Amino acid sequence: MTEQAVGGGHLPPEAVAEPAAAAPERQAPPARRTDGGVARPAVPASAPAPSAGGFAGRRRELKALHADIARAGLDTLSGRKGPRSRVLLIAGRPGSGRTALAEELLRELAGGYPDGVLRATLTGPAGEVAGTARTARDLLTALGEPVVPGAPEDQLTERLRGALAGRRALLFLDDAPGADEVEPLLPDAPDCLVVVVSQGPLTGIPDVRPCTLGGLDSAACVEILARYAGPTRITVDPRTAESVAEECGGQPAALVLAGAWLAARPKCSVADLCQALRAVPVPADVPGGARPLYRAFHLAHAALPPSAARILRLTALAPAGLVDAHTASALAGCSVAAAGTALGDFAALGLLRPVTEDGTAPGAPSPDAARQPQYRLPGCLDPFVRALLHAHERPAEIQLARARMLERTVRLLQSCRAMGEPADAPARQKVAGLPRSLRFGSEDAAAHWLRSRRGALLDAARIAVADGELDTLDRRLMATLTRTLLVHQGAEAAAADLYALHGLVLQVAERRGLAREKAAALLNLADLDGQAGRTAQAATRYRGALEAARSVKDPVATGRALESLGGTYGELGDWQRAADWYGRALELRLARGEAADAARLHGRIGGALSCAGRWDEALRQWRAAARTYRRLGDPAGQARATSGVARVQEQAGRPEEALRTCREALEMARKAGDGRLEAALQLRIADTLDRLGDPAAARLHRSVGEQLLEDNPL
Repeated sequence: MTEQAVGGGHLPPEAVAEPAAAAPERQAPPARRTDGGVARPAVPASAPAPSAGGFAGRRRELKALHADIARAGLDTLSGRKGPRSRVLLIAGRPGSGRTALAEELLRELAGGYPDGVLRATLTGPAGEVAGTARTARDLLTALGEPVVPGAPEDQLTERLRGALAGRRALLFLDDAPGADEVEPLLPDAPDCLVVVVSQGPLTGIPDVRPCTLGGLDSAACVEILARYAGPTRITVDPRTAESVAEECGGQPAALVLAGAWLAARPKCSVADLCQALRAVPVPADVPGGARPLYRAFHLAHAALPPSAARILRLTALAPAGLVDAHTASALAGCSVAAAGTALGDFAALGLLRPVTEDGTAPGAPSPDAARQPQYRLPGCLDPFVRALLHAHERPAEIQLARARMLERTVRLLQSCRAMGEPADAPARQKVAGLPRSLRFGSEDAAAHWLRSRRGALLDAARIAVADGELDTLDRRLMATLTRTLLVHQGAEAAAADLYALHGLVLQVAERRGLAREKAAALLNLADLDGQAGRTAQAATRYRGALEAARSVKDPVATGRALESLGGTYGELGDWQRAADWYGRALELRLARGEAADAARLHGRIGGALSCAGRWDEALRQWRAAARTYRRLGDPAGQARATSGVARVQEQAGRPEEALRTCREALEMARKAGDGRLEAALQLRIADTLDRLGDPAAARLHRSVGEQLLEDNPL
């Protein structure tokens, strides 16, 4: 479970502990420096341990949600299951405990859903909408389903619904902006359950009753404070504890921050906490409902040493809202160990929440790059942290922090990629000399890191491109990420992510007027469009690539574009145009003296012309290919080209000539030692003999061909 629930909210696991013993009466230690020069804040001496039974203040809402699951929906009153999944809505302001309540509900329900829990956050860390297409793509990836690169939103959502059909899974959609972002993701699977967290209603989605969260009652608020600060100080001054609860507006997030502040100061009283909260100035433009959390957050932030406070502010720049020791270290310019310690301290103070994959609490920071714990800045605190970031850091400093983060990401990707190479590869030897924190213990560890950071890595590329001033770094990042994905996942599995990266490369190339990079990006995008069946779109991209390549006299990209256009028109069945484009590519290859490519293109032209029924021209091209292969000393190529001649003769209605040519090609294949080609020619000879009325000879050749196929498997 990513976070335990304490009356709700984006809260750390410590908040759900059973009431802790009274904190020892000793003065909190002064801020001390770590080995990276970062002063540590005062943190609770002993944080409460998570407890599955410790859920304060939201039992009534939790019970209501279970009852809502059990009740018959409007579309099931007839006794039959509805066509779509049931939707539960937990509505409330940020900081009200809505996400933690949802997580507690999911924890209690998980045993009844064997296909697991799928999670997606529909609003980004800066408040931007994630986008339905991206969310559907990420959910399909989490399910292990193939994703068509560049697929439109409606196709992705349809595939997602199809992937969930017949499954029994929980789908958690956190921080949903509204019904328009939720409705396309709802599965056509009555055995699935969708839990949505949003600030308002989901108007337009039928049969959804919101569980609306307000402030916690006084008893629950005092319980949360007692769990952090210990019961002694709360018990001796219950009225002031209730005043603190009022100052926090009954908001779980504010109570956790206040309780952690008090827990870190054993000599302070509850009255000191209440006075400190009231002393925090609140700007007039802060809405009334946000003022309690504003006070609690700024109280916690003001208590941090300057170096630690700066790390916290810079976490707002973390891609996808996920931060680990490497990200924080690069952003702040401190050591990885110091950054890891600071992040753990922030989690203890309620300023960050741990992010885990298996529902367990994160482990201690590890020297292995793959095992650094991840944290997320709670959405309710994000606006406050961003405001402080821009108030304290100059734009140039923010830019430098981003640049350091991107450079660190490139180095980690290089290390990750190297682990996918053979043990004796130069890249592996180079990585062995890197600091321990930049290395991975094994290929599996590197692949795991890549999977777990996938969203953040793609977001880092998007952020770099959007910045506009880091185009050297972002080009390096995208190139390294592309190579790393190919090494660890392969072209097919990584195709959807590669499509997004090539699109970003194209954006930078067009902005900077980089024609070579533009041609390469368009060629890569067109290849993926063609593989996805978007042939017309691929043709348009290939034309754009051809224009860009010609503008800088790039013969390699020009030749590839010309040849790809030939293949695209062949896919469209326009054989005349296919032959024409192949012919242009052939002229370029001949001019550059590239005989092997020229021979291959002679064959492609011959194939296109034969499909167009222009037999004589097709024969000339195939014979030209055979002659070129003979001059190159390539008997296998010569045999394939001669086989092409025979195929055209057969299509033209000249079986006797085709039989003689096939036998010539068979002898060439034998000399070349190409058993698969020899088998194919034997089978073709058998088919020709059948048509010529010689079944006995046909059976003999077919038997030989089938035996050759067995002896030469793919």
